[in-house]
Amino acid sequence: MQTTTLAEIAAATRGRVVAADPAAPVTGIAYDSRRVAPGDLFVALNGEGRDGHDFAPSAIGAGAVAVLASRPLEVPAVVVDDPLTALGELARAHIGGLPDLDVIALTGSSGKTSTKDLIAQVLEHAAPTVYTEGSFNNEIGLPLTALEATGATRHLVLEMGARGQGHITYLTRITPPRIGVVLNVGTAHAGEFGGPDMTAKAKGELVEALPAAADGGVAVLNADDVRVAAMADRTGARVVTFGMDRSARVHASDVALNELGRASFTLHTPDGDARVVLQVVGEHQVSNALAAAAVAEAVGMETEEIANALSAAVPLSEGRMRVTTRPDGVTVVNDAYNANTDSVSAALRALAHLGRDTRGRTFALLGEMRELGAGSAEEHRKVGALAAELGVDVVAAVGTDEARALAQGYGPEALVLPDKAAARAWLGECRFTEGDVVLVKGANSLRLGELADALAAT
Repeated sequence: MQTTTLAEIAAATRGRVVAADPAAPVTGIAYDSRRVAPGDLFVALNGEGRDGHDFAPSAIGAGAVAVLASRPLEVPAVVVDDPLTALGELARAHIGGLPDLDVIALTGSSGKTSTKDLIAQVLEHAAPTVYTEGSFNNEIGLPLTALEATGATRHLVLEMGARGQGHITYLTRITPPRIGVVLNVGTAHAGEFGGPDMTAKAKGELVEALPAAADGGVAVLNADDVRVAAMADRTGARVVTFGMDRSARVHASDVALNELGRASFTLHTPDGDARVVLQVVGEHQVSNALAAAAVAEAVGMETEEIANALSAAVPLSEGRMRVTTRPDGVTVVNDAYNANTDSVSAALRALAHLGRDTRGRTFALLGEMRELGAGSAEEHRKVGALAAELGVDVVAAVGTDEARALAQGYGPEALVLPDKAAARAWLGECRFTEGDVVLVKGANSLRLGELADALAAT
């Protein structure tokens, strides 16, 4: 964060400085009192039964200059109507003061974080880039990421999540994007949105927020997803398509997977062709890479440069197709950050491919997928059936009713484990041997990634 003052923060948030020097410099932002550094502004947020204002004294004691608060406290503060809204207003004012900054935002039902990581690494080859850490893509994480941009930053890459209508619109008002990317419309949070059409409506808020083509707006749309492709009618921005079909402006051909499950392909753009060899696992990563290439082409990078940058990009975020081969030859795939039908299906295909190359057994520890709505049981059965079709040797489903539906889809050999503790015990009983591949995936709330980490470190 660039150094600012309490007076400037108060002006941006329509607040007032209380019991503090308005000229006091602020060098950072924190919303967790345990992570406050000297010079920070502590944002007193509410959540999970806690009132952030209760932690104001400890934040000041750790070196915070003041607290962004909704009421006067017995410590230095900038008092505003609502600290969360004020955090967004502060980020918007900050972004408005960086005229050379290019804001790129992306959304989709699955693959957002992996694609964001690819986009960021590619754009870093061209100019200084700031991007969302992990999946910090909500009304807290997005403004905090935006505040990390400085006068030297040229690209700000932001992942935008949504759990309902209007969420993305709110985020785009904080950080108005010039380039917007929509990856797909799938089953993630379908229960909250009310079905795929309503999901598409919410995701499309991103392209509606873009500037007109004459003002530099670019909508990057997945031509392989009919609901995403239809969003071209919802924007005045220039539309750039990506996909496997040759009709897409940015597309791929000659896709192949190596023994590690990493894809290579020929990248085609209007500028030319170049070979890409990805360092991330899974054939589904080709579509993510094409989205990144389309963004890079839109900012003026040449095809050969894009291909080289994609070929050098590595996994950045935890719990997303992290592949570890232990000294004993057992491979662990940690893709447990979250789960929906599309992402689980992609992970199972990657598992099957890895198992063919290692010639070992394949194990899938699959936690329930959450927030899929009325069709959740059927979606779980589909996943189980796919695992059977792909020849996955052992399937263990973690959870209750939906886990039983997944097991039913696979067949009578599938195991149902009620919770993480049972899954941990089961993993401890398994006798993995050289060449075996173990996939761990499920809803983030199940925290199966902890089991994957432990298994990989064994």
